Amino acid sequence: MVYNEIGKTGMRVSNLGFGASSLGGVFHSIREEEGIQAVFTAIEHGINFIDVSPYYGHLKAETVLGKALKQIPRDKYYLSTKVGRYGKDGVNTWDYSAERATASVYESMERLNVDYIDLINVHDIEFQASLPGGLQKICDETLPALVELKKKGVVGHVGITDLQPENLKWVIEHVEEGTVESILNFCHYSLNDTMLADYLGFFEMHGVGVINASPFSMGLLSQRGAPDWHPAPKDLQDACAKAAAYCQEKGYPIEKLAIQFSTSLNPRIATTIFSSANPQNVLKNIKYVNESMDENLVAEVQNIIGDQMFVRWKNS
Repeated sequence: MVYNEIGKTGMRVSNLGFGASSLGGVFHSIREEEGIQAVFTAIEHGINFIDVSPYYGHLKAETVLGKALKQIPRDKYYLSTKVGRYGKDGVNTWDYSAERATASVYESMERLNVDYIDLINVHDIEFQASLPGGLQKICDETLPALVELKKKGVVGHVGITDLQPENLKWVIEHVEEGTVESILNFCHYSLNDTMLADYLGFFEMHGVGVINASPFSMGLLSQRGAPDWHPAPKDLQDACAKAAAYCQEKGYPIEKLAIQFSTSLNPRIATTIFSSANPQNVLKNIKYVNESMDENLVAEVQNIIGDQMFVRWKNS
């Protein structure tokens, strides 16, 4: 496993990170005990960065992860969770107020069975853009609340996450230097979209660490295919399905190519997060990252995706 520092945080993390969204049954139903074993497997094989959110599975992911973390020494991992996006009984909610953000951190620590969070993120800030106060509220209220928790030693570092990289850039430009220590962006450094690469210089200039998530573009780049709820347009989904079928014919699973591609920019991208509640899939992805990538197949796959490269969608 390769280890890179997230910006200037001092956190040296594995270039492959464990995303715990699957523990919440986000992609398909899971067996809880198998999900816990997936966490153990990741840690045992060198993954030391775990990312979760109270939103994933509407608290379920944090709850299941907490059962696993109870049995793992605290110095074996860095833990990242989020505030701002929530859900209950199948209904999504957003609340970026300072009061709710602060309470959310303590609630997450209880579910996760920890007394300290290494990295706390404002989750999917684009949703605040359409709420009263817009993104300025993230700058004026949410982030200061998290910085206050950092001063108290409750959290180690503060970051922001979003699907839209331009929103991340805007917030960094509108807060005091050093407030935002890391960003997490998803689906923009993958086989079908490398937009994140265009922003790396900006983030580096501001000392902001970069976390990449969803190398499989939330299931687009998989043999299983995109889940029913996937927000990508049909033409993009069809193009990725053709690419997956082509890789299968070549005996080179598209998942293997996708995760190799997304981890190929190290150390400019500190870690790339994938999610699985299956221990065997965790092992398989670790193995993939440690093998050489077929550069010719990358070009062929991107040619198949064709004019659907860089096609964007709204978060959901």
